[in-house]
Formats: sequence, C-alpha cells, structure tokens
Amino acid sequence: MSKGQRGATLVEFAIGALIFFTATFGVLEFSRLLWTHNALADAARRGARYAVTHKGNADEEANTKKVAVYGNVNGEGQPLVAGLTTDMVFVEYKESSIPEVGFGYPDGSVTVTIPDYEFKFVLPFLGASLTLPEYRTTLTAESTGIIPDPITSPTPTPEPSPTPGPSATPTPEPTVTPTPEPTPTPSPTPTPAPTPTPGPTPTPTPPACKRGDKPAETGCYCKPPMDVNSGSGKCM
Repeated sequence: MSKGQRGATLVEFAIGALIFFTATFGVLEFSRLLWTHNALADAARRGARYAVTHKGNADEEANTKKVAVYGNVNGEGQPLVAGLTTDMVFVEYKESSIPEVGFGYPDGSVTVTIPDYEFKFVLPFLGASLTLPEYRTTLTAESTGIIPDPITSPTPTPEPSPTPGPSATPTPEPTVTPTPEPTPTPSPTPTPAPTPTPGPTPTPTPPACKRGDKPAETGCYCKPPMDVNSGSGKCM
C-alpha cells in the first residue's frame, strides 16, 4: 500500500458506519415514538372506561387519573408511559339531564384528555423532544356509580290447611247378568256336483285336393265335380 492510501479504509468505515447507525437508531427512535402514541391513546381510553362506571366526584376523578397513568386506583408501580404523571391527565364530567341523578345514566358523559405530552429522543441530532397531539376519549356514563341496597322479599304467610270433611260412602251399582249368546245353526253339507261325461271327439275333415293332386299321397279328397282318375290316381 502506498503512503497516499494509508487511512483510506478507516475513512470508508467511518462514513459507512455513520449511515448504518443513523438508520438503525432512527428506526428505533420512531418505533418508540409510535409505541408512545398508542400507549397514550390507550391511557385516555382506560381512564374514561373507569370513570363512566363510578361517581363523578373529586375522589373518583383522582382515581381516574391514577388508572390512566398507572393502570390501578392505588397509583402503585411505574407509569405505563415514561414521563406521564397524574397532573398531565384532565377529567371533565357532563351532568345527566335528570337532576336527581347528577353525573350518570342516561346521557351523562366523561372526557379524559392528555394534552401536550413531550416525547424525548435519545439521539441528539433528531431534536431534544417532540410535542405529541392531544389524546381525548369521551364515553357515555353506564351507571350512577351507586350500588343499591339488596332487595329482600317478604316472608310469605302460610295459608291455613283446609279441614277435610267426611267422605261419602259410594253406592254399589247393580250387577248386570249377561244374556247367553244363541247357539249357531250348523251349515248344511254341500252336495257334490255331477262329473260331466265327455262326448265323442269329432273326426277332422281332410282338406280338399287341387287338380292334379293324388289323394292317396297327400291325404286330401277330391271335391266334386272332381273325381279320382282310375289310371293316374289324380284328381281330374
């Protein structure tokens, strides 16, 4: 390697590493930003879901903020979003149209808002922080937050049992004597029919001969006016 090329590999590595690490950490930072965005939206929804089932007083407002930040009413553990505090959560109640109900069913509502959250970047060249938009969730009240007293049914008074009266003695019904059925008359024995006597079988008449036929050979007969020729034996 010549003297003029010494250190060229180090310069190339520095340029490539700068681009590679910038892209890598940039992807990580924007992934954190997207996760924080979703977590803040979920925190506002979580607080609103808690508020619509409880009373709209100062104690429940504080509990709503704790649920939005910590996920529980005791405020225990780490915040679900880094840097989020209860002072950054605002709860606004809308009274019901029924004066006796106050906040609650049927048209009372609550709005939980998390405004102006500052997202802090790790890489300094991306900027120190970024102000995220306002996260707001409004839900309609589902109850007045009051648990009614248990309803107890009055003990029913047992009805007096009726005194049974004397049982009536049933009158026996008269027994009907069955009438004997008449003895069937025996059927007369049928007289056998006489066997018919067969008559004589008629002798079949032989067919008539044609002129020139021999009756002795064909078994026909010469129909008049034809007659058997004595010399040839044919019908002529």
